[in-house]
Amino acid sequence: MLDVTVIEDPEAAAVSLDPMRARLLAELAEPMSAATLAGRVGLPRQKVNYHLRALERHGLVELVGERRKGNMTERLLRATAAAYVISPLALGAVQPDPDRHRDALSARWLLAVAGRLVRDVGALITGAARADKRLATYALDGEVRFASAADRAAFIEELTAGVGALVRKYHDGEAEGGRAHRVVIAVHPSLETAPGASAARPDAPGQIEA
Repeated sequence: MLDVTVIEDPEAAAVSLDPMRARLLAELAEPMSAATLAGRVGLPRQKVNYHLRALERHGLVELVGERRKGNMTERLLRATAAAYVISPLALGAVQPDPDRHRDALSARWLLAVAGRLVRDVGALITGAARADKRLATYALDGEVRFASAADRAAFIEELTAGVGALVRKYHDGEAEGGRAHRVVIAVHPSLETAPGASAARPDAPGQIEA
């Protein structure tokens, strides 16, 4: 089972968004039969099998074993990942495009950049898996609490200058055999609780991601 995987197919995305099917995926962190699942979620086994077939058809669950139970052979299924992210590719023509309108201070532009990050890294993971190669990536996630808006502005100015200097130092547009890498840095207010749990403070400290 993978820690997280990206769903790129629109039909698979629709299947995963069904509340009951999402519940089944959560239950299937460990191998389980349709009969056991039916008892967990309070549905008839036939209905659970219907949902499982849809999930299996789109690669969201997989067969990991079989066992005899009386005159029957039970199939043991497990989710293919502990968590799923839906790629903007699933949205086709309406997926976000950060090149359409660039604005470093726009939260919506940040959202478009984040969407592209999910799309591109998801595609890279898929390609690396097919080629049986390791994918070289790096991420930095931390938190900083600013005493004032002026401090936040100064931080952004220094961050921009520092990253710009690094890019100028290491970028070689003519390097033979070189490969371009995208650098994404984001600063946004932190959420005090998970989305949906309760409202976040608008003045929460900023989150730094790279």
